[in-house]
Amino acid sequence: MLRKIDWDNQIGRRLRLRDLHVFFTVAQRGSMAKAAAQLGVSTPTVSEVIADLERGIGVQLLNRSPRGVEPTIYGDALLKRTLIVFDELKQSIKDIEYLSDPTTGEIKVACPLGVAFTVMPHVIERFVKKNPRVVLHLDEMAFASATNDFRELRDRKYDLILERGGALPAGKSADDLNIDFLFDDQLVIVAGAHSKWASRRRKIDLAELVNEPWIMQAPHSWNYRNLAEACNARGLAMPKASLVTVSMSVITHFLADGEYISSMPRSVAYFKSLKVLPVDLPVRPWPVAIVTLKNRMLSPSVERFIECARDFTRPMREGRPAPKR
Repeated sequence: MLRKIDWDNQIGRRLRLRDLHVFFTVAQRGSMAKAAAQLGVSTPTVSEVIADLERGIGVQLLNRSPRGVEPTIYGDALLKRTLIVFDELKQSIKDIEYLSDPTTGEIKVACPLGVAFTVMPHVIERFVKKNPRVVLHLDEMAFASATNDFRELRDRKYDLILERGGALPAGKSADDLNIDFLFDDQLVIVAGAHSKWASRRRKIDLAELVNEPWIMQAPHSWNYRNLAEACNARGLAMPKASLVTVSMSVITHFLADGEYISSMPRSVAYFKSLKVLPVDLPVRPWPVAIVTLKNRMLSPSVERFIECARDFTRPMREGRPAPKR
């Protein structure tokens, strides 16, 4: 059983940030020799720092083997908190810089392909006009954040993630996350402006479209599952796909010539000027939200970006289309 650790005598007065930095580097590199080379010190010096750290805490932090080192369960626990400590220190220095010049900053954002293809460019356009000196890094995610439990957000790779529907965290998995709702999307059936189905008919029965050429997404996707549900409710077979892809640029390209039909979120149809066909589908809201860490202080520039996203999507929350410009 682990003995009780006296913080003041064992840790508080003896543990240095340098020690934690050495431990963090060793755990990252998986080797004391590699860590020593990166830190510009000798391997024995690194080994001595780790040994002193283990003696001070009273547990073994690293497993040693001829292949290198890896954290023990105690090392993992310390590593997670060490990551937070250094991240908060870096953020504090950045905050001081931003407070001295609030027009500067840096933001790291990730979002799904559909959001990156539609809403995000307009949010960025508005934000950059008001904050031209802020550097914004945007990554598109081919797969939902839920598949890796938002690890990249928890590892501080991103300041925030925009995510959709079923990928949003819930229950205990969301205990350390803030979820800021932006708007609800809906599944719609669409065609290009030159399609024969783009006429001003007040209603189109789903059965009329089943034998048309369709562009589909993969069976695990939200689009496919909801379309399948709508077909099952009507006793219809799923439309046969002429093309299967998750690429929104490819989908919109082929819809433009008027031959194909597809299903997609209403926001994509709106921002890409596609014709939403008057087909009754089951109402299945698909929320889009901003996810951030509860235990991480957001920089002023990140807070301004989130506020810009809220402002731009406010009409969509109120059931009105967001302005394209």
